[in-house]
Amino acid sequence: MAGRGSLGRRFGWLWGAYAVSTAGTWLAFDAFALIAVLVLDAGPTQVALLAAVGPAVGAVVSVPLGPWVEPRRKRPVMIAADLVRCAVLLSVPVAFALGRLGFGQLLLVSVVVAAADITFNAAAGAFLKELVPQRDLLVANGRFEATMWTASMAGPPLGGAAIGLFGPVTTVVADAVSYLLSAAGLGAMGDGEKRPARPEAATVRLRAGDLLGGWRHILADPALRPLFFNTVLVNALIMAASPPLLVLMVDDLRFAPWQYALAFAVPCTGGLLGSRLAPRLVTRFGRHRVLLGAGVLRACWSLGLAFAGPGATGLALVMLVEFGLITCCAVFNPVFATFRLDRTPADRVTRTLAAWSATGKAATAALTALWGLLAARTGPRTALAVAGVLLLATPLLLPRRDHTPDTAAEPAPLALEADGG
Repeated sequence: MAGRGSLGRRFGWLWGAYAVSTAGTWLAFDAFALIAVLVLDAGPTQVALLAAVGPAVGAVVSVPLGPWVEPRRKRPVMIAADLVRCAVLLSVPVAFALGRLGFGQLLLVSVVVAAADITFNAAAGAFLKELVPQRDLLVANGRFEATMWTASMAGPPLGGAAIGLFGPVTTVVADAVSYLLSAAGLGAMGDGEKRPARPEAATVRLRAGDLLGGWRHILADPALRPLFFNTVLVNALIMAASPPLLVLMVDDLRFAPWQYALAFAVPCTGGLLGSRLAPRLVTRFGRHRVLLGAGVLRACWSLGLAFAGPGATGLALVMLVEFGLITCCAVFNPVFATFRLDRTPADRVTRTLAAWSATGKAATAALTALWGLLAARTGPRTALAVAGVLLLATPLLLPRRDHTPDTAAEPAPLALEADGG
């Protein structure tokens, strides 16, 4: 029986697969944007297009994949998603070596990777529903959360150094290999997954109503509906503020690139702290209070970025704001992920997670593009202030009532993506 110290051998393989692919993803952070600038001489418009269009189109492409995956075994789908991501990413260094790499290929690869990301995460949520005992889910959530923040702290600086030493496509190769290793880890788990019950029609074709099943479930649930709008909006506003903050710090305030990287690497320690605190806070205060409290607190930090100034004081302010934001998000994320799956029946998990993730990626892409225009018209500081003010209003979308399921309710797993920011 899996305890809090060990969640079992199969979970260990899953955790290892997640760790290696997450490390590869953060090592290759902004790799496509750097390749576009350094190799293809792309301008700001093309870089923004790459950041926005790839995830947005990938989200649309992934919509039918949720209901298609639902009646199928999830581990093979996860392995296939890993192999697809590995193959399309490897096409970039191959094209670069042959002198055939173009902006269109980067755009296409980003679309395929985004769609595969959503499919993998949706299948992973359903897979964990069977794999992890209910009593250990919050501990598992914390482990994945801590892994993600550790990778985000170390990956970008190491990736930047690797690009400087070995060339612009180095981290893309490393990311592709990480997905191959992830697929190998999932394969090493062994086949203990139950075959889901499914109607024969599901093997033939999808009905139009199946495509909307995830959104119907979300919008019909009185607890998930406000959380859906809250998390999508919070994520999109936080991410949309990132490009204006980069321009403010590097261009206007003249921080060196290493100072900019340091301003975000050091606060990621808050992710480790928050992920460890989450289970203890839930034990002491209850899940609803922690969800509501962390959800409110994570909206209160970003406005401070608009007041960043030059020198050590400005850098310290950015670090403090980011540390507070990341800590609150790291408490919120695992609690939210468990709660969301508690409210979702087993036969709707994949569709629900796919719909949620697709909406989040599309909203983030749209607001990122919009905030780029806003920053160009009004300046990066104003764009940051507008995002911060809007974030202050997002707690109004959090559920006020305690919708914690009865103890007899179905167990709920962790979704392997950080939907809380």
